[in-house]
Amino acid sequence: MDWKLVARILAVLAVAALMVACAITLRPNATEEAPAPTIQPQSGEPASSELLHCREIGAAALDDAGCKKAWADSRRHFLEGNAERLRP
Repeated sequence: MDWKLVARILAVLAVAALMVACAITLRPNATEEAPAPTIQPQSGEPASSELLHCREIGAAALDDAGCKKAWADSRRHFLEGNAERLRP
């Protein structure tokens, strides 16, 4: 039997086993993923429940009149709040 051939086969098998071990170790594990954090509405923000609803429906919110109104109210509330704090 040719010992060089046996050594090459063993080396290839060792490298293959090492690659499999690394792949198993580095693969993402779905059970370890943390759940998505829930966002609590702020009490001072107008229509916060509507804003959360708009976030949940995703891209459909772009065409929703209620979402457009809630976004406009939120912008107005945010900008007015900053303007009052900047006045002397």
